[in-house]
Amino acid sequence: MLNLTSIHHIAIICSDYERSKHFYTEILGLKIIREVYREARQSYKLDLELNGQYVIELFSFPDPPDRVSRPEACGLRHLAFGVQDIGKAAEDLSKFGIQAEPIRVDEHTGKQFTFFSDPDDLPIELYQE
Repeated sequence: MLNLTSIHHIAIICSDYERSKHFYTEILGLKIIREVYREARQSYKLDLELNGQYVIELFSFPDPPDRVSRPEACGLRHLAFGVQDIGKAAEDLSKFGIQAEPIRVDEHTGKQFTFFSDPDDLPIELYQE
């Protein structure tokens, strides 16, 4: 068995770099660690952190293929972020024109959660801590 200690980061490939950069930094509030343009790949790489922890690598590539997300497809399902107040978080999203699904309750933990999508329709979950 491997001796894993944490999840280091999650990589996301976006279709519109500026739109996704705005979404992850200005709406979700992730902070930029570094931004690099890789000329040979015609690609940006944006390293993002949340509360001082490196969490997401946002990539752009010319004409990336679509990835099936719905109906449920095999592979990575969604990103999930913890929040203190799920109602306020959903309300804050609506101020940016982002509609979250109705808040539900996890039948196993009793915690509230909801889903919304990033600019490329990647499902994102907010989970009440």
